Amino acid sequence: MPAENVSLPKFTSSGTIVMPSAWARSGDMSDAESVTTATRDTGGALPLVSPGAADRCPRFAALRPMIRPPLPCRAMDRSLWAVLAGTFTLRFSTGLTGAMLAFYLANLDQHHRPLDLLLGLGPGVEVGALAFAVIHASFYLSELALSPIFGVLSDRLGHWKVMQFGPFFGAVAVVATWATTNLPMIVGTRLLEGAATAASIPSILGFIAAATALDEGLRGRAVARFEAATLAGLLAGFVAAGPLFQLLGPEAFLLNGAFYGVSLAIYRYGVDPRLDAKPDEHALERRGLDLGRYARILRQSHVWLLAPTWIAINAALGLFTTQTIFQLVQREAPDPRFADQLLMGGFEPIQISIGLAIGGLLFFAGLIYWGNRFKSLRRTTIILYGLGGGALLVVGAVGINHSSGLAPIAIALFGVPAVFGLFVLAGATPAAIGLLADVTEAYPEDRGAIMGLYSVFLGFGQIGGSLIAGFAAERFGLDGIFGASIVLLGIAVVPLISLRRYEHYLAGPARPATVD
Repeated sequence: MPAENVSLPKFTSSGTIVMPSAWARSGDMSDAESVTTATRDTGGALPLVSPGAADRCPRFAALRPMIRPPLPCRAMDRSLWAVLAGTFTLRFSTGLTGAMLAFYLANLDQHHRPLDLLLGLGPGVEVGALAFAVIHASFYLSELALSPIFGVLSDRLGHWKVMQFGPFFGAVAVVATWATTNLPMIVGTRLLEGAATAASIPSILGFIAAATALDEGLRGRAVARFEAATLAGLLAGFVAAGPLFQLLGPEAFLLNGAFYGVSLAIYRYGVDPRLDAKPDEHALERRGLDLGRYARILRQSHVWLLAPTWIAINAALGLFTTQTIFQLVQREAPDPRFADQLLMGGFEPIQISIGLAIGGLLFFAGLIYWGNRFKSLRRTTIILYGLGGGALLVVGAVGINHSSGLAPIAIALFGVPAVFGLFVLAGATPAAIGLLADVTEAYPEDRGAIMGLYSVFLGFGQIGGSLIAGFAAERFGLDGIFGASIVLLGIAVVPLISLRRYEHYLAGPARPATVD
């Protein structure tokens, strides 16, 4: 078993191989000898690269002694793309439920569903901003609590097996949502759908972290593609929610159950289980489901340097998701307190879907752009730019919200900082995931567990953001959401300064040796 604080070598932007000091020794050893020693000293914990890939790619030649056969390159590429496709469809279903639930709850008192009739329950009741915030936050509470457990399970049972749990949980959740208007039951369905994400995402990220262990550029592209698949799925779900709900009503939740079935099929038949990192059977017997070991790893790693900034960013993003959609939805009786806010309660579901499509495409473009800057920019620099972009987005949104009576050209001018800010804000998410993936280099047997922190930090941020948004919207409407966003973005800057000082330590030993 590899030492807990020993990281894998990686390629730098200059093409050199950075070897951890615990592996490579200065002196008369050749490159190959150093790598051979590294392999022996770590008990053979090797990256997922095939011998054929080493033959075709010169930069892997020095690492031939540490390559573990047999991992077919084409099969691996196909499996990686399948994992990303499964991420897209899973997030599509998640986004579809989240947006349709906003439409459903906005007029819940107009519905009475089959399970309600069967159990003798009454029709739905009116749902306010705070109640909606609690329902929305319950999804992330489940994801937060269960992600570490499923992350450890994925390391012990295999990523391929555990990622299949998620679509099954999700399908059950959306069918139950279709069947009821009872608020406690709806909270239960959100908890179950959160478990779906908690089961799939840590195992997917663990797979990606292992596959990109040797190449910073590849890691940047991979995590950007993961975020792109996540965003594209959520965006497609948000955009499809308006037309589907307007066309089918609550029956659209049943259709979403079929979409979860597509995710399950992709994971089961598109990902080659032979390419999954096989768990160490001796380690399984010795440790089992050892959450104590997970806690020790977290105490010893530098992951908590990233946590405050990532949580604050996710909280800010949480303000702009479903609570904002809930406030935008047109109601029969708009709140007269917010008559001066142009965006409050003035849009049909299809109009909201169009706006989400435009914003999502901008965010998607930003993900691709910033994901390709990992070699030239520090992760923390990209995050800092993203926080500034978020502030610009808020400034533009406030201007638009109070542009009633202004000429169209004036409204368009407010849109400029909003558009540019959203594009720049997109870079913060892949940069943060890249930092978290760097942490896993010191713990190659526990990648799934550590990458499960992605969902933990996301959950903390989204829960906090949802509840803050609920109180802010109840009191100040959309202006409250925008003001809270500025505060959270400012909070994120403070820990980021400390993170920049220690960024180069995240992957393990402080003094890596460089083999030219």
